[in-house]
Amino acid sequence: MKVSVNWLKELVAVDLEVEALARALTMGGLEVEEASSIGGAFTGIVVGHVKKVLPHPNADKLRVTEVDAGTGELLQIVCGAPNVAEGQKVPCALVGARLPSSQGGTGNQTVLEIKKAKLRGIESNGMLCSARELGLSDEHAGLLVLSPQAPVGADVREVLGLGDTIFTLKLTPNRGDAQSMFGIARDVAAITGARLTLPEAKPAAATIPDARAVKISEPGACGRYLGRVIRGIDSSKRTPDWMARRLERAGLRPISPLVDITNFVMLERGQPMHAFDNAKLAGGIDVRFMKPGERVKLLNGDTIDYRPDLLAITDERGPVGLGGVMGGFDSMVGEATTDVFFEAAFFHPEAIQGKARELSLTSDAAHRFERGVDFEACFGAMERATQLTLEICGGAAGPVTRVDAALPGRESVTVRPPRVVELVGYRIEVEAMRDILERLACKPRMSGEGIAATAPSWRFDLAIEEDYVEEIARIHGYDHVPDTPPRSSVPMLRIADGRRDRFDLRHALAALGYQEVINYSFVPEEWERDFAGNAAPVRLANPISSQMGAMRTTLLGGLVQALRANLNRGEARVRLFEVGRCFEGAAADISVQPERVAALAYGSRSPEQWGEKSTLVDFFDAKGDLEAIAAGRPLEFAAGAHPACHPGRCATVLWRGRAVGAVGELHPRLQQAYELPTPPVVFELVVEPLLEGNAPRFGGLSRMPVVRRDLSFEVAQELPVGGILEALRKGRPAWVREVEVFDQYRGKGVEPGKKSLALRIVMQDTDRTLTDSEVEEIVTSIREQLSQQFKAKPRT
Repeated sequence: MKVSVNWLKELVAVDLEVEALARALTMGGLEVEEASSIGGAFTGIVVGHVKKVLPHPNADKLRVTEVDAGTGELLQIVCGAPNVAEGQKVPCALVGARLPSSQGGTGNQTVLEIKKAKLRGIESNGMLCSARELGLSDEHAGLLVLSPQAPVGADVREVLGLGDTIFTLKLTPNRGDAQSMFGIARDVAAITGARLTLPEAKPAAATIPDARAVKISEPGACGRYLGRVIRGIDSSKRTPDWMARRLERAGLRPISPLVDITNFVMLERGQPMHAFDNAKLAGGIDVRFMKPGERVKLLNGDTIDYRPDLLAITDERGPVGLGGVMGGFDSMVGEATTDVFFEAAFFHPEAIQGKARELSLTSDAAHRFERGVDFEACFGAMERATQLTLEICGGAAGPVTRVDAALPGRESVTVRPPRVVELVGYRIEVEAMRDILERLACKPRMSGEGIAATAPSWRFDLAIEEDYVEEIARIHGYDHVPDTPPRSSVPMLRIADGRRDRFDLRHALAALGYQEVINYSFVPEEWERDFAGNAAPVRLANPISSQMGAMRTTLLGGLVQALRANLNRGEARVRLFEVGRCFEGAAADISVQPERVAALAYGSRSPEQWGEKSTLVDFFDAKGDLEAIAAGRPLEFAAGAHPACHPGRCATVLWRGRAVGAVGELHPRLQQAYELPTPPVVFELVVEPLLEGNAPRFGGLSRMPVVRRDLSFEVAQELPVGGILEALRKGRPAWVREVEVFDQYRGKGVEPGKKSLALRIVMQDTDRTLTDSEVEEIVTSIREQLSQQFKAKPRT
C-alpha cells in the first residue's frame, strides 16, 4: 500500500515530521517499509506557455519555440521534443535553473545548470522539460504537458505538488481496513490522538428516473448491492491532474475518467467499484453463481468458463463480470460511452477468498474484498463517484438502486481490564483502555465485568477479547512495555541416557563435508512422480505458486534442485543434506509426518589435489557416510530398489528388521531429465534410528598381544557380504574383537558363479595371552559356521 503523506494530512490533522510519522505508523503496527520523496532536487523551473513553434532552419528534429514564462518577455527556446505544440503549458527551466543529471551511466547524480546557448546556430534561453528531467518518471519521449489551468510563471514544484513523501506500507493480511486512505487516517488519528476529518460525499439529486433493477440470488455471497445510472456523460474528458497525480503516487496508472474515478474512490474509501457501459447491459442485474455452460470474458482478455461457487454479476444475457474479482470485457466503458451504470457492493470475504488466485488473476478489488470491506462504505462511495463524474464528465444522475441481503453482525465483546493486564504484562489504566477503544470507534461502554466494545463496520479482524487486548497494547504503544527481565525456575528436561539430538546429527554430516539446505515442503507434482514414485500426492487447495502444488513425501527432489543451482554457478563438487518432515497421509489426513534425513554427494570423492587421483563418488561413498553418521547404531543393508535410484546400485536400509530408507546412485533416467553431467549418490531414511540411544561402554585397556588370522573362502556370488559379516558378529566368541572383509575377488581360479572373500579376524583377551589351541578353536568354529550357514568352501 502506497500512501501520500500530503493526502494523509488532509484527512487527519497530524503535526509530525515525516520521520516521526513513519515511526508512529510502524510502532502502531502499520510498518513503513520505505519513504520516498516525489520529484528530483531542482530549482528555477516554472510553468511556461508555448506561444509559437517554428521549424529549426538547420536541424530537422529541432523546433524553435517562443515561450511565455512569466518573465515579462517571450523566451526563445530550442526544443527537441516531438510533442511540443502551440498552446501547451509545460515545465520551463529558466537560465540559471539547476537540475539533477546522471553522468556516464553510473547512477551518480551531478547538477546540470541551464545556461544561454546556441543550438545549431540558434540562440536558446532555457529548456523545456520532460517528466524524467523532473525526476517524476522514466518517461522522456516528450515534454510533460501540464494542465491548461496552470498559472504561467508559477513554480512547477507547487503546481505539481512535489513537496510530498510516499510511504510504502507493509500491511499484515488481517488489516483489510488499512487498504485505503480513510483506513490509514483512522489509524493515525487513533495512534496520535489527532483530529480526524473524513470528507462526506453529499447525495446527488436524481434528475432522471432511469434505473436498473437489481436482485441478489446468493445472499450468503453478496450482502449489499448499490447501482446507479448516469446518462449523457462525455467520456472524452481528461482526468484532472490532481486525481491523476494521486493515482500515480498510489501506484496506479491513469486510464480514462470513469475508470480513474472508480480507482480513486477505492483508494480514498477502500470500496472497490465498477463502471459498466449501461448501453451494453440488458435488463436487470442478478448476483448469482455461474451456471454450467456459462462463460465470461474479463477486462484483461481472459475467458473464464463455468466453475462451481464462482460468483457472477449477470444481466438477462448472462455473466457480465465476476463479483468482487473483475469486470467483464464486453460491458466495459470506453471512449464511446455516454451512459454508465455504477456498481458499489459488499461481497462476503469467504465468497471471494482464493478465487483470484485460482483463476491466476491479479485484482485490486479481490485483494480488498477477500480481507473484508466496510459494508457501510457503499453509500458514500456511490455518492462520491457520482459527484466526481458529474464534475468531470457532466451528465444527469438517476436514483440509487439498493438491495440488502445478509450483512455481517457486530456483536458486543466484554474486555476485562484484569485480563488486559495479564496478557500485556504491565498495568494500563481502565480509563486509558476505554479511551483507546473510543478512538478506534469501538463504542466502549462500562459494564459490570469490564468494558463492552463493538467492532466498527470496517474492522473484520476484531472478534474475540484477545483481539481487543491486542488493539489496546498497539495503540497504547509498545514503547510503554517495561523492560523487566523474566524470573522463573526452569526444570531440567529428562533425557534418555545416550540419546542423540538432531544438532549432533547435523554436526556429524557437516563434519563429513556436507552443507545443510532447507527447502520448501511444497514441491512440484512431477518431483513426487520422479523421486518417490507417487502418482497421487497430497495436493494443495491454494498453492503459493503453480510450481509448488503438492506436499513432499521425499527430500530428494529439493536436494537435486539445489545441486542444479550449484552446477549452474560453476560448482563441480557438491555435498548437501537436509533434515525435515515429509507428508505421507491421505489428502484428507496428512497426520503422518515422518522426519527424514537425506544427503547428496556429487563430483569427485576428494577435493582437487596433487597427491590423489580424482575419482567420482560412488555407492560405497554414500553408504560409508551413512555408516559414519550412524556411529555404530545397528543399521543393516540389503539389495533393494527405490524409484529415484539406479536399479543395480541401490540398497535398502534396515533397522530392527524394518525398512527405513535407501542409499544408492541416482537413476539414469533422472540424471538425464534433470541435466546432470554425472550421477550423484544419495541416501534418505527416517531420523529416528540415527537418534536412538547408543551410549559408549568403557572397558579396561588390554596389555595382552593381539592375534590376527586371515581366512579365504569361496561363496555364492549372490550372497551379500553384509549378511555374512552380520551372522559372524552375532555368534562370535567374547575374545573376537573384529571381523572384517578386506578383499574380494572374481575371476581366474574361482568357480563360475562364485566369489572369493578374504576375512580378517582379530582376537584379544584383556587378562592373558591367548594360546594357540584357543586361537585355532575360534578359527575352526568360524570355518564351520561359514560352511554350514553359507556353504563356504576354503581356499588355499
